[in-house]
Amino acid sequence: MAVEELQSIIMRCQILEEQDFKEEDFGLFQLAGQRCIDEGHIEQLLEIIQNEKNKVIIKNMGWNLVGPVVRCLLWNKEDEKRKYYYLMLDLLVKLCNPKELLLGLLELIEEPSGKQISQIILLLLQPLQTVIQKLHNNKAYSVGLALSTLWSQLSLLPVPYSEEQRQTDDYGLCQCCKALIGFTKPFVEEVINDKENSLEDENEKLKDELLKFCFKSLKCPLLTAQFFEQSKEAGNDPLRCFASEIIGFLSAIGHPFPKMIFNHGRKKRTWDYLEFEEEEDKQLADSMASLAYLVFVQGISIDQLPMVLSPSYLLQFNMGHIEVFLQRTEESVFSKGVDLLENGLLRIEDNSLLHQYLEIKSFLTVPQGLVKVMTLCPIETLRKKSLAMLQLYINKLDSQGKYTLFRCLLNTSNHSGVEAFIIQNIKNQIDVSLKRTHNNKWFTGPQLISLLDLVLFLPEGAETDLLQNSDRIMASLNLLRYLVIKDNEKDNQTGLWTELGKIENNFLKPLHTGLNMSKAHYEAEIKNSQENSHVQKSKDLCSVTVGGEEIPNMPPEMQLKVLHSALFTFDLIESVLARVEELIEIKTKSTPEENIGIK
Repeated sequence: MAVEELQSIIMRCQILEEQDFKEEDFGLFQLAGQRCIDEGHIEQLLEIIQNEKNKVIIKNMGWNLVGPVVRCLLWNKEDEKRKYYYLMLDLLVKLCNPKELLLGLLELIEEPSGKQISQIILLLLQPLQTVIQKLHNNKAYSVGLALSTLWSQLSLLPVPYSEEQRQTDDYGLCQCCKALIGFTKPFVEEVINDKENSLEDENEKLKDELLKFCFKSLKCPLLTAQFFEQSKEAGNDPLRCFASEIIGFLSAIGHPFPKMIFNHGRKKRTWDYLEFEEEEDKQLADSMASLAYLVFVQGISIDQLPMVLSPSYLLQFNMGHIEVFLQRTEESVFSKGVDLLENGLLRIEDNSLLHQYLEIKSFLTVPQGLVKVMTLCPIETLRKKSLAMLQLYINKLDSQGKYTLFRCLLNTSNHSGVEAFIIQNIKNQIDVSLKRTHNNKWFTGPQLISLLDLVLFLPEGAETDLLQNSDRIMASLNLLRYLVIKDNEKDNQTGLWTELGKIENNFLKPLHTGLNMSKAHYEAEIKNSQENSHVQKSKDLCSVTVGGEEIPNMPPEMQLKVLHSALFTFDLIESVLARVEELIEIKTKSTPEENIGIK
């Protein structure tokens, strides 16, 4: 019945001119064709499509059958008639209006979700390529539309991170990336071959569409993709191969990555296409960062870089990319920023990075980004590596650069452990300076005193939360102890003895008061907790309020342990404070000869 109905529609249309086809004819043809497929009359439908008399009808109306055929291929994987479906799809691609077919194929690609996304992309990439090659007008637009649609769907797929996930490739992303390279290559070759073609404007448009696709690919999936170590396994990594091909495309279409990286962020760029330049300003910072990582850390096409570039220059333009990475919250992304920073710093000699670089915004925001990773990242290995990179960065700066960075981080970190780390570095720099024949002005005298003003004080005076700030306070006391021992009042190289009165008023006396208040408070809480534990023996949990905040419910024994631990911290601070004050008293009352050997 369905076949007869379709043949009836075709016979009626055969006597009409192409321009006389009505919308009603298209609808009837689609319904009848769909019924033929649903009822299994595939061979009869193929005969109708292959009939030369029906050529004009199939050209105009046949694209409506592509959807049903594709769905049969996706859903009926065990169907014995699959070979007929494939043959019908090939015939429709060959015979139908390419413009209508292009839109129909892209609509089909946009339909699915989940694992079906890769299935339909892998099925339709070759037909889609064939259809676009048949379009001679506005070809660049068609290529751009196809690549944009494909990328939008691929960006919905999860990126496999581990080697095992890539091997199983459950969502088909790796297969799609490989197939997408094959889909794109003919259009890249067309740009290369048509450089001297008279259709220069169309060629430039095609180049721009390919350029946009390359940058979208650098952002997704390559920005979040994890890569294997550069070894034998790296050659089998499908995403690494995809990255290598994308970078190769950039060079092939006239945009080699050295030119792109070096021009990114400048007021005047090399883009000729205004629309792309605007897009690059708004959206492509992630793509540029991804490109820099692939080149410098993964070593893809790094041989294209000029060998004359200095390590400090390479670090300078990579710092902006590192900043982009560290601003992201995904561990797979900001870890690349840490790796890229390490790559740049290892090329530079210690103490050689000039302080003038810190006038560039990213040279201060990057260490602040490292601090965030050190304090907020849940992965211990990344926290430790970020700490190591911050230390490496400090080591590379010259003395004034170190001084400037220390001031910045003391003012912005808001973390006792980080501040303690910086204070320890200040102590190390003072030690190096005092051992030199010529003192370093940045870590002695007035400059050092200005820095110590940020270290030897309590943010809220005696009311400061000593437990929360214990790391910083201990580091400050150890620094002060070191200064008292190493610098005699007569020499006063550090300027400590001139400022001793201010240090006592701003730091030592408030610390004494704060310790007395804190110890009294915690001792009272211990007494209350012990009394409550006797009263509430029948209860498993109790609560204690410390410093205005309630400690989460826990067994009384555990709460007592926490309170005693706090008291131990206060006792430790108090013992170091007492030793510092003892040393100050000895130093101010004894002769220089008597000071020798004090520790």
